[in-house]
Amino acid sequence: MSVQTPDAILQETKRRMHASVEALKKEMATIRTGRANASLLDNVHVDYYGSVVPLNQMGTVTVPEAGMLVVTPFDKSAIKAVETAILKSDLGINPSNDGNVIRLPIPMLTEERRKELVKVLHRLGEEIKTGVRNIRRDANEDVKKLEKAKEAHISEDSAKKLLEDIQKLTDAHIKEVDEAMKHKEAEILKV
Repeated sequence: MSVQTPDAILQETKRRMHASVEALKKEMATIRTGRANASLLDNVHVDYYGSVVPLNQMGTVTVPEAGMLVVTPFDKSAIKAVETAILKSDLGINPSNDGNVIRLPIPMLTEERRKELVKVLHRLGEEIKTGVRNIRRDANEDVKKLEKAKEAHISEDSAKKLLEDIQKLTDAHIKEVDEAMKHKEAEILKV
């Protein structure tokens, strides 16, 4: 078993933490606010001739105005399947179709629904923070293995500095998660 270098440990830790934060941002984009956003439909999948296909591969999604999404399927015969998929999703949006396009009026959120969405957001944020901390734990274990490995030749001071760098990375990514959540929470609560 080969031992990682200090730089490799740090780079892998940074890459994994960054990926976690990016996953949070992508997931937050699907949380509905009072405004129309094409990414609301990212998690909608359509049953199309026996295959499950993401909606964004079935047609174009446009935002003609703040309270409206319009889906234009590439295949007009799939319009019913697209409409059904949207109805089955938990977005709480009632689509209407005219045979060519599906219009999705985005209703204003009630105060109760806004609070529910904030709870979902906080739960999601805590999961990501836990993931970041788990990545830190894995990196710290790698540093301990590196210290014990005879071929590594890492000094105690170098190991201590590496652990400090890992902690700084963790703190920076936790702060980034908090800022992203704060921004999204403000967006959700804005009337």
